[in-house]
Amino acid sequence: MIGISRFITDRVVRRETSMFRKDVEEREVELRERIEDKTVLVIGGAGSIGSSFVKAILHYSPASLTVVDINENGLTELTRDLRSSDGWKMPEEYITYPMDFDSSVFRKMFCARQGFDIVANFSAHKHVRSEKDIFSVEALLQNNVLHAKRLLDLLSEYPPEAYFCVSTDKAANPVNIMGASKRVMEDLIFSYSDRFPVKTARFANVAFSNGSLPDGFLHRIEKQQPLSAPSDVRRYFVSPEESGQICMLACMLGENREIFFPKLKEAQMMTFDAIGTALLQELGYEVKECASDAEAIELSKALKQGSKLYPVHYSASDTSGEKAYEEFVTEKETADFDRFESLGVITGKSIPDRDRLEDLLRKLEEEFSKPSTTKEVIVKLLEEYLPEFHHIETGKSLDGKM
Repeated sequence: MIGISRFITDRVVRRETSMFRKDVEEREVELRERIEDKTVLVIGGAGSIGSSFVKAILHYSPASLTVVDINENGLTELTRDLRSSDGWKMPEEYITYPMDFDSSVFRKMFCARQGFDIVANFSAHKHVRSEKDIFSVEALLQNNVLHAKRLLDLLSEYPPEAYFCVSTDKAANPVNIMGASKRVMEDLIFSYSDRFPVKTARFANVAFSNGSLPDGFLHRIEKQQPLSAPSDVRRYFVSPEESGQICMLACMLGENREIFFPKLKEAQMMTFDAIGTALLQELGYEVKECASDAEAIELSKALKQGSKLYPVHYSASDTSGEKAYEEFVTEKETADFDRFESLGVITGKSIPDRDRLEDLLRKLEEEFSKPSTTKEVIVKLLEEYLPEFHHIETGKSLDGKM
């Protein structure tokens, strides 16, 4: 198997060093002043972005680091990774908790600690496939919005010096429920900005992050299964290291109610099929494009006999909520492109209308308490609250595709 870090550098992001290196280096002193000797809580820290954030801030010597995630195995691997390297300055107090941030035991832990100086939340449903029906939609909105509100209420009891949670490029003019949930989440955290400083970041796909389509390519190749990808969906990509740096810069250097995003040019976009083809070529395969999933599966049988002809099925996207392009800033938002070398900052966001927001949350809770609500009802509620939300519904889910 090839070195994925090198492949990401050479074939996906196509830059030798982090695009944020200069911004990080120029603000070394300020970052250290804001992180050193602070108590830090990272929620969802076992995931790709959360663990990259952990590694980014460890350079600046926090007094303690507490990492919470429902993925116990992920926490174990994070700890092994950190402890097995001489690149991280581990604080004397480092502890991981496999627990849900919306649980009673989390509240007990948080109150026993009387809060933390810095809190970063990476726990989120992030996939468009998380809106296949009303049950998956409820799980998505519970985690991204309703449970997040209860966390913010808890933080209000012991206000942190900085609170950060991750958003997505899909929150700008959303076409799927996941993106709409993150757009509501932005309003939600900003509604608490008079209690403690809140910041967020919209950014691109993290190359080969856990659960991503490129990460899936690695699993398919290991199992000698065919690859499948959309041929018409173009995306921006950042490396895992860059994802942690974006979040650290936003969390520690952002002003209250600011949204950070990477300065990426349209020419830097890639399609998923191009990444799949490049990966197979790096591994010494010849790519065989097939007309269907069934054809690709049939041809994949030869891989077990040593064939170097690798079947793939690339096709146009036809699933619900899939946006053909990415954007970070809407026409109604103001962005500062001068403060950082490689980051733009959306500024001037006001505290949202709390009455409207509370009304939406109340209606969502009411609908989810019913045994017979529908996905269509939830979409309508979100569209009423977010005029820029135009849901793309095709009746097809990614779970129905290879």
